[in-house]
Amino acid sequence: LIVSKYYTEKQVGVMFFVFGISQFLFQAPAGYIMDYTDKKVFCLGLACLLTTAITLLTATTAQEFGANIGFMVVLKFLQGGITAMIPPGLNSITQGIVGSVGMTKQVSENEMRNHFGTAIIVLTGSLIAFGTYPNIGILFVVSPIACAGVIYFLSQIRPEDIDHDAARGLKATSDSPDAEGNSTENTEYKLTGPDGVPAAADAESAAATPMEILKDPILLVFIFIVFLFHTSNGTVLPLVMQTLAIGEGRVGILMSGLCIIVAQVFMVGSAKVCGDYSGRYGRKTLFLIGLFSVPIRCLILYFLTGIK
Repeated sequence: LIVSKYYTEKQVGVMFFVFGISQFLFQAPAGYIMDYTDKKVFCLGLACLLTTAITLLTATTAQEFGANIGFMVVLKFLQGGITAMIPPGLNSITQGIVGSVGMTKQVSENEMRNHFGTAIIVLTGSLIAFGTYPNIGILFVVSPIACAGVIYFLSQIRPEDIDHDAARGLKATSDSPDAEGNSTENTEYKLTGPDGVPAAADAESAAATPMEILKDPILLVFIFIVFLFHTSNGTVLPLVMQTLAIGEGRVGILMSGLCIIVAQVFMVGSAKVCGDYSGRYGRKTLFLIGLFSVPIRCLILYFLTGIK
């Protein structure tokens, strides 16, 4: 929008803000919906289709100099709410297939492929935009093509592949059949009660209510930490991309895409490390390393942008 539609930094910043706030507001309801629904694949597929549709609508209706910025803000708010369905959808389906026992390893594999795929898509789009500038509308054809791939592979997941109790964390392993048709159940998992005492293995398990969850002080502290992290981390990439894109034409598009590609490549490695070593060294150490990296990255960017 900055390069081809001459949006100002302020206008783009408002759109980023509205998108982020929308995701924040709808993340908990989205998780609640994906937790309770038995149509997880359908809901995730619908969210992907709607997100793609709004992306295309944004590209085709955006007017120069932000003349219809109000409509763009509404679209970003809707898109933020819809995209909030995607992470809990992916995680609930994953946990429903492999159970809590296999969750860490499988999420690592998912994220590696997710970030690698994002890097390929952004590279493709950046090259298309670089070659067709200033008429870069054609690059948005990448979005529906990627969405078609998502829908196709989601359709390969059979309803019986997902154990909804395992997806909700009510047991550690999934009863869904593997490739040979055998159950993946192999571990007895005893849930603990409010007093921390393990419940009987055959006891009737029930999900905690939202209010019970929100009363957990440890969870509240963790939520606050994650909120502060995203408050700082979420602004870095947009600011850097804006800095590189403004006044640079087609080179700015390519450099902005390169920002995302480099980040995604590093995320592939980070996902691999987390999957391989979180069980060995614990998640807290890796999490603290991730938190500590943010101020270091910002300091490096401060000096690099000064050079520019």
